[in-house]
Amino acid sequence: MPDVNAGLMAGCLLLVLGFRSSGALGAAYGIAVTGTMAITSVLFYIIAHRRWHWSRLRAGSLVGFFLAIDLAFLAANVVKIEHGGWVPLVIAGGVFLAMTTWNRGVRMLSGILAQAAMPLDRFLAEVEQTRPPRVSGTAVFLTAGLEGAPLVLIRHLRLNKALHEEIVLLSILTEEVPEICEDGRIEVERLPNGFHRVKASYGFMEQPNVQEIIALGSGLGMRAKPEDTTYYLGRPQLLPTGAGRMMRWRKRLFAFMQRNAGSAADFFSLPPNRVVELGARIEF
Repeated sequence: MPDVNAGLMAGCLLLVLGFRSSGALGAAYGIAVTGTMAITSVLFYIIAHRRWHWSRLRAGSLVGFFLAIDLAFLAANVVKIEHGGWVPLVIAGGVFLAMTTWNRGVRMLSGILAQAAMPLDRFLAEVEQTRPPRVSGTAVFLTAGLEGAPLVLIRHLRLNKALHEEIVLLSILTEEVPEICEDGRIEVERLPNGFHRVKASYGFMEQPNVQEIIALGSGLGMRAKPEDTTYYLGRPQLLPTGAGRMMRWRKRLFAFMQRNAGSAADFFSLPPNRVVELGARIEF
């Protein structure tokens, strides 16, 4: 949110400097406000029908009344497009393109990583059979999926030929509630060969804290100590040459956005001196 607010501040300053007067800015303002009113009505219909389970007739009747007013105001402002009203349309189009590209790219990348993951029972059987050297301490592997061994864990074993005594496969889920009480925060599943599957749930207004999760897990059968815990993250390098169903230029845009995204280590409040990142070149 601080980055978004900073971007909004910069955008507002650029608009004021670009239009130079409140009269010139009025055309852009009219399109922006009436367009937002119309979009809000459409979004209300989607929420009322899909989330609140209103019937189409009930939701449509209410939204149709407000949408008729909103569209009338929007139509009255169409003449202002050539006088500066095109600016909010261009900005909205750019933001929409970036958000939809990110959303679709993340889903494509998640699907690729899910396919690259190995079924956990097979991975555990391989560990049991090969018996790689085990070093002291705990290794925490963050994974979006709740099933299978993540790619970063597989690559770690293939490259280093060793595992920690305790392995934690941690998945963090964002629920559709503002906050979640600590009593229902985590679920720990104990697996063979020193493995644990941990699922942590957070509300959409909460900031995940992995160290806090590991501390809570220590009371549920895990032995992790802060000074002996290492956190493993994957850092994929995306190559837009795969068979993914997205135009090449949008793949390049997503790859650019992914390279410049915020650090997962910072987002999850990981100690900088206990983080290991493993790269992988992925075609999508």
